[in-house]
Amino acid sequence: MLRKLKHAGALYIGIGALVFLLSLGGLVHYSESPGFCNSCHIMGPYFAAWKSSKHNKVACVECHYPPSGVQTILWKKFQASTQVVKYITRTYSSKPFAEVEDASCLRSGCHSERLLDGRGADHAKLIRFNHASHLTRDGDGRQLRCVSCHSQVTLNKHIEVNFKTCYLCHFKGRVSGRGLNPLKGCLSCHALPTRSFKLGNMTYNHREFVTQRGVSCADCHLNTVRGTGEAPKERCLDCHNTREKLDQYGGVADLHKKHVTGHGIGCFRCHNELNHGFAESEGQGVLHIRKPASSIFSNAAPRRREPGASIECANCHQDKHSGQEAMYTGQARSLGLPEMPSPMHAARVACIGCHYDDGKTRKSLDREFKGVNYKPSEQACVKCHGPRFEGLWSGIKKQLETDRAKLDGKLSEAREALEKSALTGGELVATKAALEKAARLLRFVRDAHGEHNIYLASQALRASDQLMRGVGEKAETTLPDTSGLPLISGRYCATLCHDQVGVRVPPETVKAFGKTMPHKTHAELMGCVDCHDIGAHKRVPLLKNVKAKCRECHAS
Repeated sequence: MLRKLKHAGALYIGIGALVFLLSLGGLVHYSESPGFCNSCHIMGPYFAAWKSSKHNKVACVECHYPPSGVQTILWKKFQASTQVVKYITRTYSSKPFAEVEDASCLRSGCHSERLLDGRGADHAKLIRFNHASHLTRDGDGRQLRCVSCHSQVTLNKHIEVNFKTCYLCHFKGRVSGRGLNPLKGCLSCHALPTRSFKLGNMTYNHREFVTQRGVSCADCHLNTVRGTGEAPKERCLDCHNTREKLDQYGGVADLHKKHVTGHGIGCFRCHNELNHGFAESEGQGVLHIRKPASSIFSNAAPRRREPGASIECANCHQDKHSGQEAMYTGQARSLGLPEMPSPMHAARVACIGCHYDDGKTRKSLDREFKGVNYKPSEQACVKCHGPRFEGLWSGIKKQLETDRAKLDGKLSEAREALEKSALTGGELVATKAALEKAARLLRFVRDAHGEHNIYLASQALRASDQLMRGVGEKAETTLPDTSGLPLISGRYCATLCHDQVGVRVPPETVKAFGKTMPHKTHAELMGCVDCHDIGAHKRVPLLKNVKAKCRECHAS
């Protein structure tokens, strides 16, 4: 009987041990399932990100445990156990951190066969890259890990590329004032678009400008890098609280080796964000009509100021370049002028496209304290448009000065005539106001440098001339006839540009109202504005009352 009891007890113990082992095995198996990870509420966001990711068929432990090494796996198990204990005792952190080894990503059956064999591309962002050069290269002590670029959790996505990490490496410390010198250059990541495209009413092709003429991307694309990507020292305090650790702040190479290479710490645990691309509010990342002058006319980062007296330049230097901005963008409605942007602005050419260092910019010692102004260069036209445009800018500037000087003389005569006129009361006040508006338009062309936008400058000069003509009629005096000046008559398109670059304008004949009209003959006898409304480049429609104009000379 006793023997039977012993056999039964041994059987029960064996069964119990088997059940325990099976339960333990089941518990171990369950502890390696995503469902177990999700049993802690702090893991909810991470589980949801994994569930909606491309890796949702891969169990958590496949990435978070290395593919080999019993000692390492036991250590990972111990770490996981401590997380469970912390959760039960309510001593956990709401932002748990886990390391993912490169070996987990590159294990057999995952990514090892295809990632390290050459170049790839992100078709959504049109960015070229090469995994091999990023994972095997140790540039400046910055050996990367898979999770350096493939963030463990970003924007509810699990192990997907965080492009801001790319921007940090390629641009940090490589933006200096107006200069942009990204790591490996723009074309190491971006392929040149092959298709031609239209901006305004002009057609452009990247290859023509970049490969044939050597135009820099930054000449047209302004403010594509925003932020500095600095790693403030106070960020170290999020993880460290000993002086020995904090004193290592300046050792960049060692810090990257320990944090990035050693532990796969995300870049933005330490660094501020740095952004790259076309800002939506700026149209194409360059000059934009609606932006204030302080942001669209400068690519320079604000200078760092030492603690002390508050220095605000705008307290003394106000409305600098506001006239040039109004001229270039064509926004001068306060002067009664129509919206008429420069063709260069319509093509989104930033100021530094023409105002750049062509080797003649002052480099003397007084630059240290006086600073430097980048003046427009004649070679800017040639750089983008070719040798036919050499001398074009200086020709436009000279013609503006000539025509404006003659209108200044007409203004002086108009003022003298008005002083001697018999006008009184409200009529005198209105006539003086018209003359002052004419003077303001002339100042606009002079001070805003009409060469920024020859079309708007011509419109302003024409409006000023019409106002002065009306003043002459009111004062009953004969003022100089300036209607034949190129910028008043509209002939400037042909005389300043088309003749030089080889455009055949005007044509010999044109079809108008069902008849063949000798266009060239008429252009030589009268101004272009007598028949056309010169609104902008390639936009010269006929005036609505042009038939009445024709009948002034022709019977039918």
